[in-house]
Amino acid sequence: MAIEKPVLQVALDAIHLNRALQIAEEAVKGGADWLEAGTPLIKSEGLESVRELKRRFSNLKIVADMKTMDVGALEVEMAAKAGADVVTILGVSDDGTIKEAVKAGKKYGTKIMIDLIGVEDKAKRAKEVEELGVDYVVMHVGIDQQMKGKNPIEELKKIHGSTKLQIGAAGGINTENVLGVLEAGASIIIVGGAIIKSENVTEATRMMKEAILSKKSLTTELYKKYSENELRDAFMKVSTSNISDAMHRKGAMFGLKSILQPGSKMVGRALTVRTIDGDWAKPVEAIDKAEKGDVIVIDACGGRIALWGELASWSAKVKGLAGVVVDGAVRDIPDILSLGFPVFAKHMVPNAGEPKGHGEIGVEIVCCGQTVRTGDWIIGDASGVVVVPQEEAVEIANRAIDVMERENRLREEIKRGSTLSKVLELEKWEKVG
Repeated sequence: MAIEKPVLQVALDAIHLNRALQIAEEAVKGGADWLEAGTPLIKSEGLESVRELKRRFSNLKIVADMKTMDVGALEVEMAAKAGADVVTILGVSDDGTIKEAVKAGKKYGTKIMIDLIGVEDKAKRAKEVEELGVDYVVMHVGIDQQMKGKNPIEELKKIHGSTKLQIGAAGGINTENVLGVLEAGASIIIVGGAIIKSENVTEATRMMKEAILSKKSLTTELYKKYSENELRDAFMKVSTSNISDAMHRKGAMFGLKSILQPGSKMVGRALTVRTIDGDWAKPVEAIDKAEKGDVIVIDACGGRIALWGELASWSAKVKGLAGVVVDGAVRDIPDILSLGFPVFAKHMVPNAGEPKGHGEIGVEIVCCGQTVRTGDWIIGDASGVVVVPQEEAVEIANRAIDVMERENRLREEIKRGSTLSKVLELEKWEKVG
């Protein structure tokens, strides 16, 4: 059956059924058309998640995002008996798997949706699965691809030109970019993060539905993916804790004390300096070599004689630098604080060294336990300093944004009267053995 107008499918990509059902209730109030039991939800809670969604929302289509790749008939039967109206099969599956899924779908009254994630020639495969008798195809940009900046629009256009099937689109869709997705040929708009990470799911769903039906872009500050030239803005939005989480709890420098005004932050690319204890020649010379927005990162081997102070901070601030990190000592703390220039250091002492000129600028160093190269991203706030390797910066920035957005939703659920332990069901998810 053809879809008369675009539908909004909300992907419940959670791992806790209780949280997924709460989000689903709010999304339905906001106008969601279809509800999807996401793959993480099915893997963690089983097909009971599909059953419970069907019990509570019997008037809506329930999609079981099984991502089946083998035994198509069996998995479609299982999902259909649990209440699924639509079941997803991976497009990279063997044709035999898809044919069996289609047969089972007809037997149990369930539609088959082909997810083209991982398919090399998506337009060609869309045409092939149409001939196999499926009902829908989905152009899906996976989360790991989204973090590297990929979007679905160009591939979507190719698929739209190759098939008469109804096309779904999934992957980083928000109220700003949904118009491009619609114009590229999608009629099933599959949205996860931009709704389920929202503090107000009902309002987020309503806004998405409004953007879809009015075919107008609505501005949003959240649920975006950032490119290379937007990295400073992205890192300014997140905390060092968010970034460390995005790096699998890595990247943090150790043993630093911060000289920061309340609420201030440091974000910039590194210019590295290697020197010896108390020799402030190369650190000060680096100010002249640095570009606006850079962070000078100094390896002084943890020395206890100051090689940075008020006058160096003034010079750096006038040059437009973002801050300095010193694996060593600094002085003039009250003056630096009043100046408002971000400084992080291992030691704070009154005695300074002399400009002897030992060391190098722009070489690979180790600062407070982290390897740093010129060009790496350095982010500092009241929690400390993290180093993001330049070749991973786009992905880490987008993952850190995702961490922040997910925490926004968790915070909202706690504010409603729960606790972190209850929201995350910690006892259930403790490691066994």
